[in-house]
Amino acid sequence: MHVSIFAVGRMKKGAEQALVHHYLDRFSKSCSAVGFHFKILQEISESRAPTACQRMEEEGRRLIEFLPEKCRLIVLDERGKTVSSFAFAEQLGFYRDEGVRDVIIALGGPDGHNEQIRNRADFLLSFGFMTWPHQIARILLTEQLYRAVTIASNHPYHRF
Repeated sequence: MHVSIFAVGRMKKGAEQALVHHYLDRFSKSCSAVGFHFKILQEISESRAPTACQRMEEEGRRLIEFLPEKCRLIVLDERGKTVSSFAFAEQLGFYRDEGVRDVIIALGGPDGHNEQIRNRADFLLSFGFMTWPHQIARILLTEQLYRAVTIASNHPYHRF
């Protein structure tokens, strides 16, 4: 199963970007053992529209254009469900076992996702009630992807 991240906005070079690449590298090197394959980190440019509603609409259209046919879409959203690392790993494993070819995990821009994207989502995921900067959300996501692989393979990185 191919796993991709679609993120609105470009990450600047620095410590945060290095951590994202660190976890993506670890995920990429270990994910094939459990039937996952990292495909792409697709950055989608932020809209310059004057209102938040217009920005979310434009960014949502761009995101939809990139979605592969019949993919499962996990959307990071403050209204989403907060789950444990183990439950996240189980959800990815469920998609894999269902024979899903592509899972896309979408991070919105500063204004979040529009209603169309939230309605299209197969799973709305939240990293809790706090608001996280986009760079930190990317780090959290990539670490959780790596952790999901370690859970699925009974690696000691994730201690129960």
